[in-house]
Amino acid sequence: MTELIADHSAQRTARTAGLFYLIYIVVFAASTFIQSSPVVEGDAPGTARNIMGHLWLFRIGIMSELISVVFFLLAAWALYVLLKPVNRYLALLFVLVLLGGVAVECLNTLNRFAAQLLLSNDDYLKTFTADQLQSLAMFFLDLGSKGGIITGLLYGVWLFPLGYLVIKSEFLPRTLGVLLICDGVSLLVCFFQAILFPGYEKLTYPLYPVMFIAEFGLALWLLIKGVKMDEIENEIETDNGLREQ
Repeated sequence: MTELIADHSAQRTARTAGLFYLIYIVVFAASTFIQSSPVVEGDAPGTARNIMGHLWLFRIGIMSELISVVFFLLAAWALYVLLKPVNRYLALLFVLVLLGGVAVECLNTLNRFAAQLLLSNDDYLKTFTADQLQSLAMFFLDLGSKGGIITGLLYGVWLFPLGYLVIKSEFLPRTLGVLLICDGVSLLVCFFQAILFPGYEKLTYPLYPVMFIAEFGLALWLLIKGVKMDEIENEIETDNGLREQ
């Protein structure tokens, strides 16, 4: 009876992780599109007009990014619970690395808030000219995109222990684990490209399908298929045995 409860608990955990991960992917993609749409590269006045013309939409984009981060954390916690029986130390490692990325991303949203505030025409900003405020807003938006490079590094690193645990788990397809590791490599390539070779973003475009397939595939698999019940039972028994020792 205890094993049956453990099996069903693991299945619920897997599907919960998949649901949260899927929500994160969808909401984050929407927030990225909303926040990037008003930005006109190299055109501060045009960008300012676009933001102020769709201010509520821009605010929704910022809010959506923060909400997506919450679901990302919930998904990571569910994955930790699911994969802890395989190796609790590596499971803890990917959670800690992800927390670092989430912290940077949350701080990074302040750059978008700053850009919006600079364009708000509040009284304390009247000492600046309109051109100065628009240039400063553009600076903070650009700084926000550069901050995304840091999150890309941490979000890439967390995929290595996650992918390894998926491969070793035996209750999830090894192909998913391999794809997650490839996803991590792709994000690191994007990180080094952005730092060392800015302006060559097109070189990383072929990597985007790998990232999408890996993370979207993991979310859908967990949500729809869950885990192999026999294998998860063996992992739980092994983990319980290690605790008793």
